[in-house]
Parts: sequence; C-alpha cells; structure tokens
Amino acid sequence: MEKILVTGGAGFIGSHFAARMLACEDVAKLTVIDALTYAGHKENLAAVLTSPKLSFVRGNILDQHLVDELVQRHDAVVHFAAESHVDRSFLEAGTFLTTNILGTHTLLDAARRHGVTKFVHVSTDEVYGPMPTGCATEQCALNPTVPYASSKAASDLLALSAFLTDGVPVCVTRSSNQYGPQQHPEKIIPLFITNLLKGQQVTLHGQGQHVRNWLHVQDNCSGIELVLRRGIPGEVYNIGGGTDQTSRELTGHLLRLCGADWNAVTYVPDRKCNDVRYAMDWSKARDDLGYRPVWSLMDGLAQTVDWYRAHPERWAPASRNTDAPMAALSITDTGEKK
Repeated sequence: MEKILVTGGAGFIGSHFAARMLACEDVAKLTVIDALTYAGHKENLAAVLTSPKLSFVRGNILDQHLVDELVQRHDAVVHFAAESHVDRSFLEAGTFLTTNILGTHTLLDAARRHGVTKFVHVSTDEVYGPMPTGCATEQCALNPTVPYASSKAASDLLALSAFLTDGVPVCVTRSSNQYGPQQHPEKIIPLFITNLLKGQQVTLHGQGQHVRNWLHVQDNCSGIELVLRRGIPGEVYNIGGGTDQTSRELTGHLLRLCGADWNAVTYVPDRKCNDVRYAMDWSKARDDLGYRPVWSLMDGLAQTVDWYRAHPERWAPASRNTDAPMAALSITDTGEKK
C-alpha cells in the first residue's frame, strides 16, 4: 500500500484521513483529488501541503480520463468524494445522484481496469434508514428515506456489485454522524458553534427529539484505516462507537461551551422527512479489525469549539469556491503503480 488515491481529500473527513495516512511510514505517495466545490478547501490540508509525499489534483471524479490516469498510478483508492447534505438533497437531488452514483461508477470502472489492491468506499449509517429501536448490523436491508441517503445506498450497492461481478477488492464503511475541526458550517455542530460565537440564534427542528450517534472524525478515520489495511474485500463495516444524543441534548452542550443560554434557541417546524433515530451495531469492526474509538463527546466538542473560535476566517460564505474558475488539471504523480 505504498500509493493511495484519496477522493474528496480536501473535504472534512477526507482531509483528516489524508493527514493521518501521510504520517504512516509505509505510505510513499498520497494523491488527493477534489473538485473544490463549496465544501472542499485546500486550507483543510494546510498542515500537510508541503509534504513531499502529497500531490493535489483539482478535478472531478466524473472526469473519466482524469480518474483513469490517477487510478492507474496508485495501489489503493479511498473514496470520500460525495454530496452529503440532507437539506440540499431535497432541492438538488440530481446533483447527488450524479456525483454519488455516477462518480462512484467512474472510479470503480478505473479500479477494475487497473487492478488496485483495495478500494474503500466510505458511506453512512443513513442508508439503513430510521431505527426506532435496536441497532442496524451490516446484514440489515437498506431503507433510506431522503435523496442523499438513497444516493449513498445506491453507490454502496454499486461498489459491492463491482466486487461480486468483477472482483474489485471493495470494502464499504458506514459511519455514524461526524464532527470535529474543519467541518463545513452547514452541518449542525459547526453551524451552531459559529452562530453562537457570533451571538446569533440557532434553530432546533421539532422539539429537538432526533437521536444521532456522534463520532469524532479522527475515530472514524482510524476505523477507515483499519478497513483499508485489514478489511476483507466484499465486506461492509459499520464504524460507530460515538455518543447517542438528542439534538436538544447536543444543543445544551454547545450552548455551555460557547457561553450562551437557551434564549439563543428557536424551535422551528420539523423538515418534511427527518428520521427520528439512527443506530448501528459496530461490533464487527471491533471484533474483526480491532477498532476502538477513543474520543469522548465532551472532549471532542470542546476541541471543536476551540478550533472554530481560533479560526474565524474559516466561517467564510459557502459560495467562496463555487464562482472561481477551475484551474488547469495536472497529474503530479508520474510514478508507476507498484
């Protein structure tokens, strides 16, 4: 596993994963491909941009020629690139289907042609749909309820079919809700933190009854690395072990950490489809791969609030990259895949 291609590596989770793998002695080269849409920023890679092992390519995973050129120069692919915001998926479902399904197909097809040693497809617990009781195992049927989750479920099945039909060494990871430094401010935790630090209101859907399992991004990346190194092709691995919280409970923690009170909270009608509870059983990753999350929720939230407080320049409008002209694409890794 000397050379790794990371798609969406300038995004939230992908950038943390790229930094983690660049610190590994057995990784000789890591290439990030990212379209730098509104949620991807090269600043997320600032700590590692000068690494001689890192190459950055601005490009889209729908670009078949570019993807083919990149995949053939790498041993493994870790696929993070995706449209991932639920509310946006209600209005822009076509974009989600195109990127999440057709983009995944483009990568899998290149992986099939060039014989990669491992392809890790990163997904979400939302593909299982709502779990009023109990926990979803990897064997549970998929039951997505929103366009985002449906597009991810379809890409999961596409990835697994590439293993069954063509022998592409695919593993799928499904993780619970992520949080941590560098997350785009459209997601609930950074949105609430940045609004509260600015003295603005935050809004809770319904009565704040929705339950999510909150997993620190670094714990998720440790699980993904284990799947990359030890995961059995054709298998799915749930990556959980965070802390279950209602959105109201989570808001209470953020209010305290940001020095605000409940007067900063406004309750709004629930959105048209908002699953009340997600829950996964992650014992397979624990027992088979040795996965162990280490971040407590309180420590992780405090670290995250401290990061946003120290980086107000990162609260820039979501559109800051969308109007910029695309830079010329280049393949900076010229070595042959080993």
